[in-house]
Amino acid sequence: MEYSIGMFARSLAGHDKSKLYLISKIEGEYVYLVDGRIRTLDKPKKKRKKHIQIDYQIMGFVKDKLSTTNKLQNEDIKRAIKLKNTSVKR
Repeated sequence: MEYSIGMFARSLAGHDKSKLYLISKIEGEYVYLVDGRIRTLDKPKKKRKKHIQIDYQIMGFVKDKLSTTNKLQNEDIKRAIKLKNTSVKR
């Protein structure tokens, strides 16, 4: 599987099971996940790749931010997750 910064990931194990995150960093068999609220860019959650389910979708404005400035902010992450959650429920 190809993992990329900015992709959505859903936790499959742990106390945060089924929570939606954004991938902020990839290191070997681990990914660092952020949600912009509790898990901010300063305090990402470290999880094994086998404990997440990735969604290959990257929001357009997230992709634009990563390609131009390579600097996401917590507000951008919160917005992306909120948009993803509302589109899934409909």
